[in-house]
Amino acid sequence: MLRLISKFALLSRKPLSSSLSRRVSPPSNACAAQRENHFSNLAPRTRPSLSIWRRKKELGKEGLFAAKELKRLQPHPLRLDRFIQSHVSRLLKSDLLAVLAEFQRQDQIFLCMKLYDVVRKEIWYKPDMFFYRDMLMVLARNKKVEEVEQVWRDLKREQVLFDQHTFGDIVRAFLDNGLPSEAMKIYDEMRQSPDPPLSLPFRVMLKGLIPYPELREKVKDDFLELFPSMIVYDPAEDLFDDDEDESQRESDYDY
Repeated sequence: MLRLISKFALLSRKPLSSSLSRRVSPPSNACAAQRENHFSNLAPRTRPSLSIWRRKKELGKEGLFAAKELKRLQPHPLRLDRFIQSHVSRLLKSDLLAVLAEFQRQDQIFLCMKLYDVVRKEIWYKPDMFFYRDMLMVLARNKKVEEVEQVWRDLKREQVLFDQHTFGDIVRAFLDNGLPSEAMKIYDEMRQSPDPPLSLPFRVMLKGLIPYPELREKVKDDFLELFPSMIVYDPAEDLFDDDEDESQRESDYDY
């Protein structure tokens, strides 16, 4: 009797390897594709959100009303300040940023600086490279040197660091708007940056420095020192002489 029981127990056992092989069998192609699609759909949610300063800014009703009132009250400093305290400081973040972006687009420098101060006092404000880049760009476009110095002091105090491409864009903006001295000050800051230098920002600046041969030689020397295997294509020496001759010929025909 005991022999029959033990024999029956042996026959009833299943091989462990066959059980595991059935349990961990590879998924079918359809299952694998479904799983891949599932994770690909989740991927965008895990990506870092875009900086608030780079998002598209659209004026809502509150922002539109604030922008109109700010422009209307601009000649009246006391009333303007009261409106900023009572209304502008209570705007939602999205509306406040949209109004600032609109004034930057319109080159309303006085109002831009007013809102610049308001934004930096908000509880949600965090120093950001793109915030300062946009301010410097609009100030360069309007040749506002004193305001540039103020903004630059603020960003240094808040320890904001530009990347190399942003440095190149800002320097080029100042050069294109006839502010070479300010451009070279920012270039000096770029050379002291802890970020490793890149060749493309230098090429952007060298193109903008064509009207300033002496300054261009300085940047060119730095470029060749940093990137000795690269070549700088200089413009023709008579490029600007031809332009001057052409303008002189045109003036000779004026009556």
